[in-house]
Amino acid sequence: MKVPLYRLAHARSGDKGDGSNVGLLAYNQDCYEIMRQQVTPAAVRRHFRGIVRGRVERFAVPNLLGFNFLLHNSLGGGGSASLKNDAQGKTHGMALLLMEVDVPPRFKLPRVGSTGALAPAGQLREPSRRGGVATGGRRSPRRET
Repeated sequence: MKVPLYRLAHARSGDKGDGSNVGLLAYNQDCYEIMRQQVTPAAVRRHFRGIVRGRVERFAVPNLLGFNFLLHNSLGGGGSASLKNDAQGKTHGMALLLMEVDVPPRFKLPRVGSTGALAPAGQLREPSRRGGVATGGRRSPRRET
């Protein structure tokens, strides 16, 4: 089953010159192992195609169940030199959390907070058994007659 990374981790990002760095922290050891296997520099570079023009480096921080990614040449010059809307890479963490990874069929997704992991836009989204993500617990508005 495919799930977005926000179901397994949280992230924080910022700029480092013309590149951004993204810290990705797993909710538990099982999530960390999935990330270790699937959230590789090559996979992150593919996810950010069109944004990252340089290499992607990954640094493991196993004692924090995390990784730090450096996305080289991703900010169009960085800071005031860039014409990009996000010249400081603040959105790169949220963008990485939308990357999908495969989890085993019986994998127990961690509960975070009282409602579970929220999508970057704040809505609760549950994985679909068919692959992809379906809105969880929301009903379409009923038409009043």
